[in-house]
Amino acid sequence: MALSLIERKSCREGLRTGRTLRACGSLVAILMLVLMTLSPTEALAQQDLSKVEIKTIPLGQGLAMLQGAGGNIGVSTGPDGVLLIDDQYAPLSMKIRTSIRVWIGEASQDDIRFVLNTHWHGDHTGGNENFGESGALIMAHDHVRDRLRTDQVLTLGNRHVPASPKIAWPVVTFEDGLTLHLNGHTIEAIHVEAAHTDGDAIVYFHEADVLHMGDTYFAGVYPFIDTSSGGGIHGMIAAAERGLAIAGPKTRIIPGHGPLATRQDLEATREMLIEIRDRVLKLIKDGQDRDQVISANPTQKYDGTHGGGFMKPAIFTGIVFDSLAGE
Repeated sequence: MALSLIERKSCREGLRTGRTLRACGSLVAILMLVLMTLSPTEALAQQDLSKVEIKTIPLGQGLAMLQGAGGNIGVSTGPDGVLLIDDQYAPLSMKIRTSIRVWIGEASQDDIRFVLNTHWHGDHTGGNENFGESGALIMAHDHVRDRLRTDQVLTLGNRHVPASPKIAWPVVTFEDGLTLHLNGHTIEAIHVEAAHTDGDAIVYFHEADVLHMGDTYFAGVYPFIDTSSGGGIHGMIAAAERGLAIAGPKTRIIPGHGPLATRQDLEATREMLIEIRDRVLKLIKDGQDRDQVISANPTQKYDGTHGGGFMKPAIFTGIVFDSLAGE
């Protein structure tokens, strides 16, 4: 995609300041995806994280959702210590610690004891190194450890992601699921196959009725499906259905990105994914190639409600095409 020098400078300024610039079009979406998978050092060079503020949304029973830069964090506090569900970028680790201390009203210097990663991308695992060095036990699906310990290549943007240092690798891994008993909660991590990646986990706090969906759910926007890491549209739909099988009418749902959500919100996203998948699949069966499918705009019905995020309709359509054509 060719842009003029002025357009490129405008895009860089928009990314630096956090403003959304329509003139950047698909380039902004691709650059945002690059930021999601950068190593912590690279992320700091590309994005000014010093100005990021961590927002705490209390959920009761010692639980909260933290929003900053990158994936939403779930937090459990209590007598057994602090558990993080994901940990954003490394330069934000101290801000995350501070926000938790302010929230619970303690000046304690106690370190976070547990980290559970929902998948391997850098905006969810960038803090692993810092928290691992301070003694946190890091847990994740088997494939998360596999991907963090080896170099990765993302097809979208042809992005090379170097392996993380050993201290950032999960030391407890699971294949199908894991149950934790901490701070008075029964916490169930459940693997969902081939969704956002091949190593996704959704995490349910039974007693509090809180469900963290990781990046299997992007609230109110089109999701990024990392087909180069084993993700696929069928798996995203199946993950939404698994979440809906768990969630009740009062369940609070933490998405990987976006505001705190409800079962009704997740249900609407599932219906959107199914409809777009079916439309793209029909176009493929009718013999249309990738460019023709994108030009047909099969997402048009939902662009007004879901097309305002960094994943623009054309890029999302192309990813759905790649997922289905790859079968």
